[in-house]
Amino acid sequence: MAMKKIINIKPDDNPTEPEDKQVTFKKFEKTTETDEPITEEKVMEALKTVYDPELPVNIVDLGLIYDVGISGKNVKITMTLTTQGCGMGAMIAKQAEMAVTPIGAKNVFVDIVWDPPWNPDMVSDEAKQKLGMG
Repeated sequence: MAMKKIINIKPDDNPTEPEDKQVTFKKFEKTTETDEPITEEKVMEALKTVYDPELPVNIVDLGLIYDVGISGKNVKITMTLTTQGCGMGAMIAKQAEMAVTPIGAKNVFVDIVWDPPWNPDMVSDEAKQKLGMG
């Protein structure tokens, strides 16, 4: 018969074994809320982590973000897509929402608009170089 080793796990507030044999666990708390105000700059930085799946450029540098409205912990992003027929629109909008939540946003509304229509002139100079447009 094989012997099994038993490990006792005890809370760290009542240690009864020597320190080298104790296993302690600390509570993990998800910290997405912050008391710092949400600013347009923070929102735009967060949105720079969202990429168009067909291009190696983020949605800010593509010129897809038209406006950011902030009211307390609520954020409204007005944006467009490169084409009206873009099948990735819902996914990009969800990624934008998820990118802004960690900076403290409670409610994020992404409004996709078509006026003015997007055009390649809206792409940042840096992105144009990356895409070979400049």
